[in-house]
Amino acid sequence: MGFLDNLWPGRQAQFESGNALTSSIVLSKRNATVSLTKNGALTGNLRVNLSWRMRTSDIEGRGRQGGSLLRPLKMFQPDVVQAHTQGMVNVDLDLGCMYEFKDGTKGVVQPLGDLLGDLNAPPYIRLSGDDRFGAPSGETVYLNLDQREHFKRLLFFVYIYDQTPAFDRTHAKLTLYPGNGPQIEIELDEHAPEARSCAVFTVDNSKDEFVVRREVKFVYGFQSELDRMYGWGMQWGRGYKSRG
Repeated sequence: MGFLDNLWPGRQAQFESGNALTSSIVLSKRNATVSLTKNGALTGNLRVNLSWRMRTSDIEGRGRQGGSLLRPLKMFQPDVVQAHTQGMVNVDLDLGCMYEFKDGTKGVVQPLGDLLGDLNAPPYIRLSGDDRFGAPSGETVYLNLDQREHFKRLLFFVYIYDQTPAFDRTHAKLTLYPGNGPQIEIELDEHAPEARSCAVFTVDNSKDEFVVRREVKFVYGFQSELDRMYGWGMQWGRGYKSRG
């Protein structure tokens, strides 16, 4: 990275090219759906990654208030953009997935209750890791599409575990990486300051076609409220994460 890139962080992206940018599908309100089937992405594992960071506008605002012109050397210090530091906002975003099989079996994969799932046995969904600090790798859910005939529908959601409503101060994004075809990006860009959970996208298996639909609907409760919104009909109780 060159000298000018440090002064203008957004500059670098303008000159980056290749598959990472050209092969991405960004789901928006206007273009809310994409067919995994039509994109030839129904084999192997579908990787769904959650990543987040502090919104740079908050950080830049703090820098201006601190009088950076009086301390010019601060211009050359890299921006701290990762979430979950004591000086910023205490936020712990978690990724989860509700599933329903064609035989009526329902459940959830999530960090709470250590419901991490299994990739090679029902529910054919596996949560890998619990990122509590907004690390670049984030949290990832794997979906075994080789067992796709079992799935009726899926709901991927994000919630704030520590009960600090801070969706409006984080920049969160879910990226889907199929085994074949373009990656799919969904940004949580409709911020609700007091919201604690967000239904990000659904996957429906209708007539053997898997369709991803962007939702990005914020609610002020937790999983039970998302359940009611989408008619899952499961029983919910208080859950905890394991320590460590």
